[in-house]
Amino acid sequence: MENFTMLQYFEWYYPADGSLWNKLAADAKDLKAKGFDSLWLPPMHKGMAGKNSIGYDSYDLYDLGEFDQKGSIRTKYGTKDELITAIKNAQEAGLQVYVDIVLNHLGGGDQTEAVTVRKVNPQNRNEFISEPFEIDTFTRFTYPGRNGKYPNFSGIFNVLVV
Repeated sequence: MENFTMLQYFEWYYPADGSLWNKLAADAKDLKAKGFDSLWLPPMHKGMAGKNSIGYDSYDLYDLGEFDQKGSIRTKYGTKDELITAIKNAQEAGLQVYVDIVLNHLGGGDQTEAVTVRKVNPQNRNEFISEPFEIDTFTRFTYPGRNGKYPNFSGIFNVLVV
């Protein structure tokens, strides 16, 4: 049996300067030479916080740093082109790349819609303490920055193949 070593190639406090993908592209050969076999990358899509998003506040699963949305084109880690270069460099160096894909988090909707809710008892969330009423919530995602390039539905991840 052969053992492999995976490196988590990000951390929460990495600077929001768009440099991670370029750093990976430059470091790939050295990482392999140091004995790493695979890399774990952060979520690569645009988050609610735009260029400051760590990636776990998913906004647009199709925006890998390509569209002007949430105040930036790039993600915290760089642009789509820089990401593709980084992955290619890592694979050419003999590294396997794993990406943390967050499909069950979605926030920062573009429009509101009315939904019916009921208040619950904070000490017993199975007990209703109000009659149904409507609230407006940001649950509609139109992704205007895409300009129609990808479908306007959420929940499907655009697989990046390089």
